[in-house]
Amino acid sequence: MPERAGSLVIGYFAGCFLTAAIVARVAKGRNIREIGTGNPGMANVMANIGKKAGVIVLLGDILKTVLGMGMAWALFGASLRRNAFLWSGLGCVLGHNFPFWCKGKGGKGVTVTCSWLIVLMPIWGSLSCILGGLLTLQTGYLPLGAVVIPAIAIPFAIWKLGKEGFLLIVLGELIMISRHYRGIGRILRGEEERKLRRRNQNTTERRKL
Repeated sequence: MPERAGSLVIGYFAGCFLTAAIVARVAKGRNIREIGTGNPGMANVMANIGKKAGVIVLLGDILKTVLGMGMAWALFGASLRRNAFLWSGLGCVLGHNFPFWCKGKGGKGVTVTCSWLIVLMPIWGSLSCILGGLLTLQTGYLPLGAVVIPAIAIPFAIWKLGKEGFLLIVLGELIMISRHYRGIGRILRGEEERKLRRRNQNTTERRKL
């Protein structure tokens, strides 16, 4: 149990590094909370600062997750084996979404969750992210794709990771829902903007012209 707690703590502190906050400060000299939706994530940065800045946030969030999980593996992998990835990845998600230095007000955890799933289950985690991404592109609803990704991974977790993995991936899904329930509510009420679909339609129309 101490190894699991240690992995969780390592992941949490790695996740607390909010790449978007650094990028916003360097690129605009502003707090990320004052930009766009105020969310310290790739989508907000890309929409309001630029594509290059958004890609940097994406890569930074992937890197911090991989580093956090790698550190846990280096320290506890001999005893925990794949569970070192399982617990440290969950810690990264918690750190990103609820960082102590922002009074628990962090990002929404899509990139970090995807990175966790892919490191944990390279084939099935990637498949879950691809299917969730395709759903997002088809519907244009970012919150829908976000909550679907870990949901798709749950059956694979039962198969590949056992009871412990299943329970932690379910917890990851509940965390994702807690960060996106307002968006899901707007979808159900017909109030959510189909951002990606509109961009894709505009691109298609320009190509026709």
